[in-house]
Amino acid sequence: MPADPPHRAGTPQRSTTSQPPSGSGTSAIEVRRSARRRRTVSAYREGDRTVVLIPARMSEAEEQRWVTVMLDKLAAQENKRVLGDAELAERARRLSEQYFDGRARPASVRWVTNQNTRWGSCTPAEGSIRLSHRLQGMPEYVVDYVLCHELAHLLVPGHGPQFWRLLDAYPRTERARGYLEGVAAAERLPHAPDPHEE
Repeated sequence: MPADPPHRAGTPQRSTTSQPPSGSGTSAIEVRRSARRRRTVSAYREGDRTVVLIPARMSEAEEQRWVTVMLDKLAAQENKRVLGDAELAERARRLSEQYFDGRARPASVRWVTNQNTRWGSCTPAEGSIRLSHRLQGMPEYVVDYVLCHELAHLLVPGHGPQFWRLLDAYPRTERARGYLEGVAAAERLPHAPDPHEE
């Protein structure tokens, strides 16, 4: 759903403010409930705050789910600018410093267009990391997770317990994996027939 501009004055609503999930890059989230809003959910940035507009009748669980969805959508929109290979390599360096004490030192980090069944790959002997172009435009924490995954392979080549313990340093591992699993599952779903194609 697209980001909306601020609501019209006079719309009855209730507002709550909370701290965002760690690593979202936003200082606060304000949820505004509106009795006039029936089904749509939207969000926009207001300074360092994210405002999420939801229908008043929504449950707390639905609110939490939609806040997460809208934060991801906004992050993806803001991440549309594609990082170049040099920026990607710099990002990998910063992640290595932050989560692996700088021990993972790739010789090269770059985007590739020939990886359609993997999100990333690493050749530890060469120190090279390649990320699928399919990650471009996904939320920043998802790209960071894939980078961390490949950086961890520079230190531990396989997927054994030592590898996963090392990757546990990245705090959004489970969320990013869930996001990627969702994308992969959606790609396997049959597309709904277009009623105009009959």
